[in-house]
Amino acid sequence: MMDRSINLPLFRYHPDPLFTGSIIQSNAKCSACGQMRGYIYTSTVYSSYDLEDEICPWCIADGSAARKFEATFCDDLPLIDAGIDAAIIQEVTTRTPGYDSWQQDAWLTHCNDACAFLGDASKEDVLSIAKDGLQVASGEWIDQETMRGIAQNYRAKGSPAFYKFKCLHCGKILYGVDFD
Repeated sequence: MMDRSINLPLFRYHPDPLFTGSIIQSNAKCSACGQMRGYIYTSTVYSSYDLEDEICPWCIADGSAARKFEATFCDDLPLIDAGIDAAIIQEVTTRTPGYDSWQQDAWLTHCNDACAFLGDASKEDVLSIAKDGLQVASGEWIDQETMRGIAQNYRAKGSPAFYKFKCLHCGKILYGVDFD
């Protein structure tokens, strides 16, 4: 039986993993701690172990799942390339739920820090990107005319996918893009 009164751990760089779908309610037992905590992580795990839907949020938050399974939850290369401090990279890759993407995930950065992942962009977000000519991280090559066409047919979790991030310091909203 699940205890729904338990509060989920807080993740600085992924503030609402229930909303984004990276964590769901589940009766599954966590492979790291052996407990059924009522929630399970459903997104990417980079490990030699097969851990699909087998890690609870608490074992992500305290780093025990990463240590036990030599696992990470997102790619560290974009963070390294951005010159982000090693302690922040460690927190994002080993103690923060990742997110699903078509290709390799790319955690966005701003103000010398990792941004907070807010989930898939809404159609309104993508229409705003097209209208305002906002730059899209990892997709600078999308010209404004193409972007307007994409925006008209956009749906969350489709292809192309737009991922919304927010700078924790200045509040700027940034978008990553990925195609199947």
